[in-house]
Amino acid sequence: MLVIRNIGELVLFDADAAPMVNSAALRRINDAYVTVDEHGRIVTFGPDADCVALDWFEVVDAEGGCVVPGLVDFHTHTVFAGTREHEFVMRIEGRSYAEIAEAGGGIKTTVKSVRAASEDELVNLALPRLHRMLGYGVTTVEIKSGYGLSVEDELKMLRAAKRLNDLQPIEVVGTYLAAHTVPAEYTDNREAYLDLVCSDELMGRVVNEGLAEFCDIFTERTAFTIDESRRVLLAGKEQGLIPRLHADQITQIGASKLAAEVGAMSADHLETIDDAGIDAMKSANVIAGLLPGCSWYLGVEQAPARKIIDAGLPVALATDFNPGSSVVESLPLCMNIACTQMKMTPAECLIGATANAAAAINRGQRLGAIREGMQADLVILDVPNLERWMYEAGRNCVRTVIKNGRVAFDRDARNS
Repeated sequence: MLVIRNIGELVLFDADAAPMVNSAALRRINDAYVTVDEHGRIVTFGPDADCVALDWFEVVDAEGGCVVPGLVDFHTHTVFAGTREHEFVMRIEGRSYAEIAEAGGGIKTTVKSVRAASEDELVNLALPRLHRMLGYGVTTVEIKSGYGLSVEDELKMLRAAKRLNDLQPIEVVGTYLAAHTVPAEYTDNREAYLDLVCSDELMGRVVNEGLAEFCDIFTERTAFTIDESRRVLLAGKEQGLIPRLHADQITQIGASKLAAEVGAMSADHLETIDDAGIDAMKSANVIAGLLPGCSWYLGVEQAPARKIIDAGLPVALATDFNPGSSVVESLPLCMNIACTQMKMTPAECLIGATANAAAAINRGQRLGAIREGMQADLVILDVPNLERWMYEAGRNCVRTVIKNGRVAFDRDARNS
Protein backbone atom coordinates (compact mmCIF):
# COMPACT_ATOMS: atom_id res chain seq x y z
CA MET A 1 0.00 0.00 0.00
CA LEU A 2 1.05 3.55 -0.71
CA VAL A 3 -0.27 6.64 1.01
CA ILE A 4 0.23 10.26 -0.02
CA ARG A 5 -0.09 12.60 2.95
CA ASN A 6 0.25 16.30 3.70
CA ILE A 7 -1.56 17.25 0.48
CA GLY A 8 -2.27 20.97 0.41
CA GLU A 9 -5.13 20.65 -2.11
CA LEU A 10 -6.52 17.43 -3.58
CA VAL A 11 -8.47 18.09 -6.78
CA LEU A 12 -11.41 15.77 -7.49
CA PHE A 13 -14.26 15.49 -9.97
CA ASP A 14 -17.68 14.56 -8.57
CA ALA A 15 -19.02 13.44 -11.95
CA ASP A 16 -19.25 9.67 -12.27
CA ALA A 17 -17.66 9.63 -15.70
CA ALA A 18 -16.15 11.85 -18.36
CA PRO A 19 -16.48 13.77 -20.52
CA MET A 20 -17.62 16.79 -18.54
CA VAL A 21 -19.01 19.90 -20.17
CA ASN A 22 -17.89 22.38 -17.51
CA SER A 23 -16.04 22.63 -14.21
CA ALA A 24 -19.08 22.39 -11.93
CA ALA A 25 -18.03 18.88 -10.92
CA LEU A 26 -14.60 19.98 -9.67
CA ARG A 27 -14.12 19.67 -5.90
CA ARG A 28 -11.16 20.32 -3.63
CA ILE A 29 -10.13 18.85 -0.29
CA ASN A 30 -7.57 20.81 1.69
CA ASP A 31 -5.02 19.06 3.94
CA ALA A 32 -5.79 15.69 2.36
CA TYR A 33 -4.49 12.16 1.82
CA VAL A 34 -4.82 9.39 -0.81
CA THR A 35 -4.18 5.67 -0.38
CA VAL A 36 -3.34 3.27 -3.20
CA ASP A 37 -3.46 -0.54 -3.12
CA GLU A 38 -0.89 -3.06 -4.38
CA HIS A 39 -2.71 -3.23 -7.74
CA GLY A 40 -2.21 0.46 -8.39
CA ARG A 41 -5.81 1.46 -7.71
CA ILE A 42 -7.06 4.33 -5.55
CA VAL A 43 -8.62 2.99 -2.33
CA THR A 44 -9.51 5.96 -0.15
CA PHE A 45 -8.98 9.70 0.08
CA GLY A 46 -10.18 12.55 2.24
CA PRO A 47 -9.07 14.92 5.01
CA ASP A 48 -5.68 13.91 6.38
CA ALA A 49 -7.13 13.75 9.90
CA ASP A 50 -9.13 10.69 8.75
CA CYS A 51 -6.13 8.83 7.37
CA VAL A 52 -5.27 5.47 8.93
CA ALA A 53 -1.76 4.61 7.72
CA LEU A 54 -0.12 1.42 9.01
CA ASP A 55 3.60 1.15 9.68
CA TRP A 56 4.24 -0.92 6.56
CA PHE A 57 2.65 1.61 4.18
CA GLU A 58 4.96 3.39 1.76
CA VAL A 59 4.49 7.08 2.58
CA VAL A 60 4.91 9.89 0.06
CA ASP A 61 4.96 13.36 1.59
CA ALA A 62 3.29 15.93 -0.67
CA GLU A 63 4.86 18.69 1.47
CA GLY A 64 1.73 20.83 1.20
CA GLY A 65 1.61 20.61 -2.58
CA CYS A 66 -1.46 20.25 -4.77
CA VAL A 67 -2.29 16.75 -6.11
CA VAL A 68 -4.11 16.31 -9.42
CA PRO A 69 -4.82 13.36 -11.73
CA GLY A 70 -2.09 12.34 -14.15
CA LEU A 71 -2.25 14.35 -17.36
CA VAL A 72 -3.38 12.67 -20.58
CA ASP A 73 -1.89 14.01 -23.81
CA PHE A 74 -4.48 12.56 -26.18
CA HIS A 75 -3.18 14.01 -29.49
CA THR A 76 0.54 13.84 -30.33
CA HIS A 77 2.95 12.90 -33.11
CA THR A 78 5.78 11.97 -30.74
CA VAL A 79 7.41 9.36 -33.01
CA PHE A 80 9.30 11.19 -35.75
CA ALA A 81 12.79 11.89 -37.10
CA GLY A 82 14.39 15.10 -38.31
CA THR A 83 13.68 18.74 -37.52
CA ARG A 84 12.14 21.64 -39.44
CA GLU A 85 13.65 24.78 -37.95
CA HIS A 86 14.03 26.25 -41.45
CA GLU A 87 10.22 26.28 -41.72
CA PHE A 88 10.05 27.98 -38.33
CA VAL A 89 12.12 30.82 -39.78
CA MET A 90 10.02 30.86 -42.98
CA ARG A 91 6.88 31.41 -40.92
CA ILE A 92 8.55 34.24 -39.01
CA GLU A 93 9.33 35.79 -42.39
CA GLY A 94 5.67 35.63 -43.39
CA ARG A 95 5.03 32.26 -45.08
CA SER A 96 1.94 30.43 -43.81
CA TYR A 97 1.77 26.78 -42.76
CA ALA A 98 -0.43 26.05 -45.81
CA GLU A 99 1.95 27.84 -48.19
CA ILE A 100 4.91 25.86 -46.89
CA ALA A 101 2.96 22.60 -47.28
CA GLU A 102 1.84 23.44 -50.82
CA ALA A 103 5.47 24.19 -51.74
CA GLY A 104 6.49 20.65 -50.78
CA GLY A 105 7.48 21.31 -47.17
CA GLY A 106 5.62 20.54 -43.96
CA ILE A 107 4.64 16.94 -43.39
CA LYS A 108 6.48 15.74 -46.50
CA THR A 109 9.78 17.00 -45.09
CA THR A 110 9.37 14.81 -42.01
CA VAL A 111 8.28 11.87 -44.20
CA LYS A 112 11.71 11.86 -45.84
CA SER A 113 13.45 11.72 -42.46
CA VAL A 114 11.17 9.00 -41.06
CA ARG A 115 11.58 6.82 -44.13
CA ALA A 116 15.36 7.08 -43.75
CA ALA A 117 15.25 6.09 -40.05
CA SER A 118 15.11 2.58 -38.66
CA GLU A 119 12.55 1.45 -36.11
CA ASP A 120 15.27 1.42 -33.45
CA GLU A 121 16.24 4.98 -34.33
CA LEU A 122 12.63 6.13 -34.04
CA VAL A 123 12.38 4.48 -30.62
CA ASN A 124 15.63 6.05 -29.42
CA LEU A 125 14.58 9.49 -30.63
CA ALA A 126 11.19 9.29 -28.91
CA LEU A 127 12.35 7.92 -25.55
CA PRO A 128 13.86 11.18 -24.20
CA ARG A 129 10.77 13.07 -25.40
CA LEU A 130 8.55 10.79 -23.35
CA HIS A 131 10.86 11.07 -20.32
CA ARG A 132 10.55 14.85 -20.47
CA MET A 133 6.77 14.64 -20.89
CA LEU A 134 6.61 12.42 -17.79
CA GLY A 135 8.47 15.14 -15.90
CA TYR A 136 5.69 17.56 -16.88
CA GLY A 137 3.09 15.31 -15.27
CA VAL A 138 1.92 13.36 -18.32
CA THR A 139 1.08 9.71 -17.58
CA THR A 140 -0.68 8.70 -20.82
CA VAL A 141 0.21 9.71 -24.39
CA GLU A 142 -1.48 9.01 -27.71
CA ILE A 143 0.98 8.67 -30.61
CA LYS A 144 -0.01 8.78 -34.28
CA SER A 145 1.65 7.41 -37.36
CA GLY A 146 1.42 9.58 -40.47
CA TYR A 147 5.03 10.36 -41.32
CA GLY A 148 5.70 7.10 -43.14
CA LEU A 149 2.96 7.12 -45.81
CA SER A 150 3.98 3.70 -47.12
CA VAL A 151 3.20 0.21 -45.92
CA GLU A 152 6.46 -0.56 -44.16
CA ASP A 153 7.07 2.97 -42.87
CA GLU A 154 3.61 3.36 -41.34
CA LEU A 155 3.96 -0.05 -39.70
CA LYS A 156 7.46 0.93 -38.55
CA MET A 157 6.14 4.03 -36.79
CA LEU A 158 3.33 2.19 -35.02
CA ARG A 159 5.61 -0.68 -34.01
CA ALA A 160 7.99 1.88 -32.52
CA ALA A 161 5.12 3.41 -30.55
CA LYS A 162 4.08 -0.02 -29.29
CA ARG A 163 7.64 -0.76 -28.14
CA LEU A 164 7.78 2.57 -26.33
CA ASN A 165 4.86 1.48 -24.17
CA ASP A 166 7.11 -1.16 -22.59
CA LEU A 167 10.30 0.91 -22.33
CA GLN A 168 9.18 3.73 -20.03
CA PRO A 169 6.37 4.48 -17.54
CA ILE A 170 3.95 6.48 -19.72
CA GLU A 171 1.07 4.48 -21.20
CA VAL A 172 1.16 4.79 -25.01
CA VAL A 173 -1.94 4.64 -27.21
CA GLY A 174 -1.53 4.09 -30.96
CA THR A 175 -3.46 5.87 -33.73
CA TYR A 176 -3.35 5.03 -37.45
CA LEU A 177 -2.87 8.23 -39.49
CA ALA A 178 -1.67 7.05 -42.90
CA ALA A 179 -4.12 9.62 -44.31
CA HIS A 180 -2.01 12.54 -43.10
CA THR A 181 -1.21 13.76 -46.61
CA VAL A 182 -0.72 12.25 -50.06
CA PRO A 183 2.93 11.19 -50.50
CA ALA A 184 4.92 12.52 -53.43
CA GLU A 185 4.88 9.25 -55.33
CA TYR A 186 1.07 9.30 -55.41
CA THR A 187 0.62 12.96 -56.36
CA ASP A 188 -0.94 12.03 -59.68
CA ASN A 189 -2.95 9.09 -58.33
CA ARG A 190 -4.68 9.99 -55.09
CA GLU A 191 -7.20 7.18 -55.51
CA ALA A 192 -4.45 4.57 -55.49
CA TYR A 193 -3.08 5.97 -52.24
CA LEU A 194 -6.52 5.90 -50.63
CA ASP A 195 -6.84 2.29 -51.78
CA LEU A 196 -3.56 1.55 -49.99
CA VAL A 197 -4.62 3.35 -46.81
CA CYS A 198 -7.80 1.24 -46.62
CA SER A 199 -6.19 -2.01 -47.77
CA ASP A 200 -5.64 -5.28 -45.94
CA GLU A 201 -1.97 -4.82 -46.79
CA LEU A 202 -1.75 -1.76 -44.56
CA MET A 203 -4.86 -1.10 -42.46
CA GLY A 204 -5.48 -4.83 -42.06
CA ARG A 205 -1.95 -5.43 -40.78
CA VAL A 206 -2.25 -2.51 -38.34
CA VAL A 207 -5.36 -4.12 -36.89
CA ASN A 208 -4.03 -7.68 -36.90
CA GLU A 209 -0.85 -6.65 -35.09
CA GLY A 210 -2.78 -4.57 -32.54
CA LEU A 211 -0.79 -1.46 -33.42
CA ALA A 212 -3.60 1.11 -33.16
CA GLU A 213 -6.98 1.68 -31.56
CA PHE A 214 -8.00 4.70 -33.63
CA CYS A 215 -8.10 5.77 -37.26
CA ASP A 216 -7.41 9.47 -37.83
CA ILE A 217 -7.31 11.62 -40.97
CA PHE A 218 -6.29 15.18 -41.82
CA THR A 219 -9.48 16.58 -43.35
CA GLU A 220 -8.38 19.84 -44.93
CA ARG A 221 -8.15 21.66 -48.23
CA THR A 222 -4.43 20.82 -48.47
CA ALA A 223 -4.93 17.19 -47.42
CA PHE A 224 -8.14 15.09 -47.79
CA THR A 225 -11.66 15.99 -48.82
CA ILE A 226 -14.85 15.19 -46.93
CA ASP A 227 -15.67 12.28 -49.26
CA GLU A 228 -12.13 10.88 -49.03
CA SER A 229 -12.17 11.23 -45.25
CA ARG A 230 -15.53 9.51 -44.95
CA ARG A 231 -14.21 6.58 -46.97
CA VAL A 232 -11.10 6.13 -44.82
CA LEU A 233 -12.86 6.54 -41.48
CA LEU A 234 -15.65 4.12 -42.35
CA ALA A 235 -13.12 1.59 -43.61
CA GLY A 236 -11.29 1.87 -40.30
CA LYS A 237 -14.54 1.58 -38.38
CA GLU A 238 -15.33 -1.68 -40.17
CA GLN A 239 -11.94 -2.99 -39.02
CA GLY A 240 -12.60 -1.94 -35.41
CA LEU A 241 -10.61 1.32 -35.43
CA ILE A 242 -12.45 4.17 -33.70
CA PRO A 243 -12.74 7.31 -35.89
CA ARG A 244 -11.01 10.56 -34.99
CA LEU A 245 -10.29 13.61 -37.17
CA HIS A 246 -7.97 16.54 -37.65
CA ALA A 247 -10.88 18.91 -38.31
CA ASP A 248 -11.52 22.58 -39.14
CA GLN A 249 -7.90 23.59 -38.59
CA ILE A 250 -7.07 25.90 -41.49
CA THR A 251 -10.24 26.12 -43.57
CA GLN A 252 -13.89 25.31 -42.99
CA ILE A 253 -14.92 22.44 -45.28
CA GLY A 254 -17.32 20.61 -42.96
CA ALA A 255 -14.92 18.29 -41.12
CA SER A 256 -16.57 18.73 -37.72
CA LYS A 257 -19.92 17.77 -39.21
CA LEU A 258 -18.29 14.69 -40.74
CA ALA A 259 -16.96 13.78 -37.29
CA ALA A 260 -20.53 13.69 -36.03
CA GLU A 261 -21.72 11.72 -39.07
CA VAL A 262 -19.18 8.90 -38.62
CA GLY A 263 -19.45 8.78 -34.82
CA ALA A 264 -15.92 9.98 -34.10
CA MET A 265 -14.57 9.88 -30.57
CA SER A 266 -13.11 13.36 -31.04
CA ALA A 267 -12.57 16.06 -33.64
CA ASP A 268 -9.34 17.94 -33.00
CA HIS A 269 -8.06 21.46 -33.78
CA LEU A 270 -11.38 23.25 -34.59
CA GLU A 271 -9.85 26.68 -35.10
CA THR A 272 -12.41 27.40 -37.85
CA ILE A 273 -15.40 25.49 -36.44
CA ASP A 274 -18.81 27.05 -37.12
CA ASP A 275 -22.16 26.87 -35.36
CA ALA A 276 -23.31 23.95 -37.53
CA GLY A 277 -20.23 21.97 -36.61
CA ILE A 278 -20.69 22.64 -32.90
CA ASP A 279 -24.34 21.60 -33.05
CA ALA A 280 -23.53 18.44 -35.00
CA MET A 281 -20.74 17.38 -32.64
CA LYS A 282 -22.90 18.04 -29.60
CA SER A 283 -25.76 15.94 -30.96
CA ALA A 284 -23.37 13.06 -31.70
CA ASN A 285 -21.41 13.28 -28.40
CA VAL A 286 -18.12 14.05 -30.16
CA ILE A 287 -15.45 15.53 -27.89
CA ALA A 288 -13.90 18.83 -29.00
CA GLY A 289 -10.13 18.37 -28.99
CA LEU A 290 -8.38 21.74 -28.70
CA LEU A 291 -4.65 22.16 -29.33
CA PRO A 292 -3.65 25.59 -28.00
CA GLY A 293 0.07 24.98 -28.39
CA CYS A 294 -0.32 24.57 -32.14
CA SER A 295 -2.08 27.88 -32.75
CA TRP A 296 0.34 29.59 -30.36
CA TYR A 297 3.35 28.10 -32.17
CA LEU A 298 2.01 29.04 -35.60
CA GLY A 299 0.91 32.48 -34.45
CA VAL A 300 -2.67 32.05 -35.64
CA GLU A 301 -6.06 32.54 -34.00
CA GLN A 302 -7.03 30.00 -31.35
CA ALA A 303 -10.09 27.78 -31.51
CA PRO A 304 -13.18 29.47 -29.99
CA ALA A 305 -12.99 27.60 -26.69
CA ARG A 306 -15.49 29.76 -24.80
CA LYS A 307 -18.07 29.46 -27.56
CA ILE A 308 -17.60 25.69 -27.66
CA ILE A 309 -17.85 25.25 -23.88
CA ASP A 310 -20.78 27.63 -23.54
CA ALA A 311 -22.60 25.60 -26.21
CA GLY A 312 -22.34 22.54 -23.96
CA LEU A 313 -19.64 20.67 -25.86
CA PRO A 314 -16.96 18.93 -23.72
CA VAL A 315 -13.40 20.11 -24.39
CA ALA A 316 -10.18 18.11 -24.17
CA LEU A 317 -6.68 19.65 -24.36
CA ALA A 318 -3.48 18.23 -25.86
CA THR A 319 -0.08 19.44 -27.05
CA ASP A 320 -0.25 18.22 -30.68
CA PHE A 321 3.51 17.73 -30.17
CA ASN A 322 5.05 17.39 -33.63
CA PRO A 323 8.15 18.60 -35.51
CA GLY A 324 6.42 21.26 -37.60
CA SER A 325 3.47 23.08 -36.11
CA SER A 326 3.76 22.44 -32.36
CA VAL A 327 7.25 21.65 -31.11
CA VAL A 328 5.85 21.76 -27.59
CA GLU A 329 6.31 18.83 -25.21
CA SER A 330 4.78 20.52 -22.15
CA LEU A 331 1.06 19.94 -21.63
CA PRO A 332 1.04 22.34 -18.62
CA LEU A 333 2.34 25.08 -20.95
CA CYS A 334 -0.53 24.35 -23.33
CA MET A 335 -2.94 24.53 -20.40
CA ASN A 336 -1.55 27.97 -19.53
CA ILE A 337 -1.98 29.08 -23.15
CA ALA A 338 -5.57 27.89 -22.98
CA CYS A 339 -6.01 30.10 -19.90
CA THR A 340 -4.37 33.21 -21.29
CA GLN A 341 -5.37 33.06 -24.97
CA MET A 342 -8.57 30.99 -24.98
CA LYS A 343 -9.94 32.30 -21.66
CA MET A 344 -10.47 28.85 -20.22
CA THR A 345 -10.32 28.71 -16.43
CA PRO A 346 -7.64 26.63 -14.67
CA ALA A 347 -10.38 24.21 -13.59
CA GLU A 348 -11.61 23.82 -17.19
CA CYS A 349 -8.05 23.27 -18.35
CA LEU A 350 -7.43 20.56 -15.76
CA ILE A 351 -10.61 18.73 -16.75
CA GLY A 352 -9.62 19.10 -20.40
CA ALA A 353 -6.16 17.62 -19.84
CA THR A 354 -7.30 14.77 -17.56
CA ALA A 355 -10.86 13.42 -17.49
CA ASN A 356 -11.97 14.67 -20.90
CA ALA A 357 -8.65 13.81 -22.52
CA ALA A 358 -8.93 10.27 -21.15
CA ALA A 359 -12.45 10.04 -22.58
CA ALA A 360 -11.13 11.19 -25.97
CA ILE A 361 -8.97 8.04 -26.14
CA ASN A 362 -11.65 5.78 -24.67
CA ARG A 363 -10.10 5.53 -21.21
CA GLY A 364 -12.42 7.71 -19.17
CA GLN A 365 -13.58 4.83 -16.96
CA ARG A 366 -10.02 4.07 -15.82
CA LEU A 367 -7.91 7.23 -16.12
CA GLY A 368 -8.14 10.97 -15.68
CA ALA A 369 -9.75 11.34 -12.24
CA ILE A 370 -9.19 10.64 -8.55
CA ARG A 371 -11.96 8.25 -7.50
CA GLU A 372 -12.12 4.97 -5.65
CA GLY A 373 -11.17 2.14 -7.97
CA MET A 374 -9.56 4.36 -10.59
CA GLN A 375 -5.98 3.76 -11.64
CA ALA A 376 -3.63 5.73 -9.41
CA ASP A 377 -2.06 8.09 -11.95
CA LEU A 378 -1.29 11.15 -9.83
CA VAL A 379 0.81 14.29 -10.00
CA ILE A 380 2.21 16.04 -6.91
CA LEU A 381 2.98 19.71 -7.50
CA ASP A 382 5.26 21.99 -5.52
CA VAL A 383 2.56 24.68 -5.41
CA PRO A 384 -0.41 24.70 -3.02
CA ASN A 385 -3.27 24.93 -5.50
CA LEU A 386 -4.34 24.52 -9.11
CA GLU A 387 -4.47 28.24 -9.83
CA ARG A 388 -0.87 28.76 -8.70
CA TRP A 389 0.22 26.03 -11.11
CA MET A 390 -1.38 27.76 -14.09
CA TYR A 391 -0.14 31.15 -12.84
CA GLU A 392 3.53 30.10 -12.73
CA ALA A 393 3.84 29.38 -16.45
CA GLY A 394 7.58 29.97 -16.64
CA ARG A 395 8.71 26.92 -14.67
CA ASN A 396 7.84 23.27 -14.18
CA CYS A 397 5.91 22.88 -10.92
CA VAL A 398 5.80 19.05 -10.99
CA ARG A 399 7.61 17.42 -8.06
CA THR A 400 6.48 13.77 -8.25
CA VAL A 401 4.58 11.64 -10.76
CA ILE A 402 2.88 8.38 -9.77
CA LYS A 403 1.90 5.98 -12.54
CA ASN A 404 -0.28 2.98 -11.76
CA GLY A 405 0.44 3.34 -8.04
CA ARG A 406 4.23 3.59 -8.34
CA VAL A 407 6.53 6.59 -8.25
CA ALA A 408 7.66 7.05 -11.85
CA PHE A 409 9.30 10.47 -11.54
CA ASP A 410 10.75 12.23 -8.51
CA ARG A 411 12.37 15.56 -9.26
CA ASP A 412 14.03 15.87 -5.88
CA ALA A 413 15.56 12.39 -6.09
CA ARG A 414 16.98 13.18 -9.51
CA ASN A 415 18.51 16.41 -8.24
CA SER A 416 20.01 14.95 -5.07
